[in-house]
Amino acid sequence: MKVLVIDGQGGKLGKQLVEMVRAARPQAHITAVGTNSAATATMLKAGADQAATGENAVIVACRRAEVILGPLGIVIADALLGEITPAMAQAVGQAEARRILIPVGRCENLVAGVGDKPVAALLEDAIRLLP
Repeated sequence: MKVLVIDGQGGKLGKQLVEMVRAARPQAHITAVGTNSAATATMLKAGADQAATGENAVIVACRRAEVILGPLGIVIADALLGEITPAMAQAVGQAEARRILIPVGRCENLVAGVGDKPVAALLEDAIRLLP
């Protein structure tokens, strides 16, 4: 299974996702793409098989992935404090991959019905959705 983890800012959520995917699906090939070098480095240290940074990396990796994991903002242009470009959001949205999005209520993108679930619970739900 080809898993793509996308994250920005410091890459903390992406780090947790990489670690959890690695534990749940040891055979998965994990590609981490950060919107900045700090996020990329954090996810690579967490155990991703390969990593890259930036808009074009997101676009290319989305074409190759079977599953895309990341915060909800990766499908919203200008999310993550402006780190998600319109081209990135479009690439994620148009990918043939299964998208598993973490509904983190930050940066003015709120999801009704999620409530105040801790991030750990949201991540566990995401991992359960892996094929």
